Amino acid sequence: MIPIDTKTLEKYLLQSLNMGLGSLIQGETSYTNSFDCRVLENGFLFIPRLPAGYIIDDDLYQKIFLIANASLYPRYTLLKQNSAFFIPLATEDIHTQRALYFPWKTGISERIVISDLDKFTSRQKNEAIPIMKNLTINYNKVTSIAIAGNSGSGKSYALTYFLSILKNISELIIVDPKFDTPSRWAKFNNISVIHPTKNRSKSDFVSAINEQLSRALNTIQERQEMLYEDPDSIFPHLTIVIDEVLALSEGVNKNIKDSFFSLLSQIALLGRATKVHLLLVSQRFDHNTIPTSVREQLNVLIQIGNINKKTTQFLFPDLDPKGIVIPAGKGTGLIQIIDNEHPYQVLPLLCPTYYTEKGIL
Repeated sequence: MIPIDTKTLEKYLLQSLNMGLGSLIQGETSYTNSFDCRVLENGFLFIPRLPAGYIIDDDLYQKIFLIANASLYPRYTLLKQNSAFFIPLATEDIHTQRALYFPWKTGISERIVISDLDKFTSRQKNEAIPIMKNLTINYNKVTSIAIAGNSGSGKSYALTYFLSILKNISELIIVDPKFDTPSRWAKFNNISVIHPTKNRSKSDFVSAINEQLSRALNTIQERQEMLYEDPDSIFPHLTIVIDEVLALSEGVNKNIKDSFFSLLSQIALLGRATKVHLLLVSQRFDHNTIPTSVREQLNVLIQIGNINKKTTQFLFPDLDPKGIVIPAGKGTGLIQIIDNEHPYQVLPLLCPTYYTEKGIL
């Protein structure tokens, strides 16, 4: 793509905003010195000249986002904000001492295509999990991961990718209530899995899961004691993978369900320093699926499939996805990584496409 200089980009943005804002700012334009734009390295500024004949609020911010995000695609992807993002400007002119800031990332989300998953995962180093081109997660900075999506959205495909990466960097405890894709993957890779069996009630099955969670909690406590004696102690990763969490919390004895929720909460709250992680998959993550305390500890949030305000309300309660450009197809959606390394805003997601041995999926 041919680079575009800053002045040309600023002129283009001003033209787009002058034409798009229309009646929202009552006909005021950059031609009447009502506002200006300034392009920075990691975003652009909308600089209103006050007093103004229009209200500078969330509605104006989101309208500018819609116009600019479409205008800048595919050179830049604007990072969606939950509310107006004001920053002060270094000037003594009271009329232009503030601006609305619109951060962006260069380019658009691009899918990784992997011809041989086993070879690809064996080459990964430094406990890194590639998600897209130019987007990689450092597993040392991951607390817990959630993958949500409607049936047929590609959750199992995405989960298999994560399992294939994690088997080389973490011990795995896999729970598969549907006795489906994770179980076949675990069998192929000689990893034990907890799944339903004949002549076993659901409450008995969840009790067995609680025993494993209790052992993981004991591991956390033992590691905490070691950290107390030696803060530089290094531990191997332990990841508890639970597919279709919602299937475990419905139709189970209340005491067993309460124990399940309590153990999940303690692991989510205490596991970070001791490298014990949760990887949870579900169609939705409401209060019936996991406790609120667990959801608050999730720092890699993935929503796959149909994206709208209803489907994102649990993982991204403050987000209005309107205006975010999400490519069509399976394995697409939204991702948010909260680790002080990546933009904390929600990004369009294209899960990796990979090829592997037949019979795993």
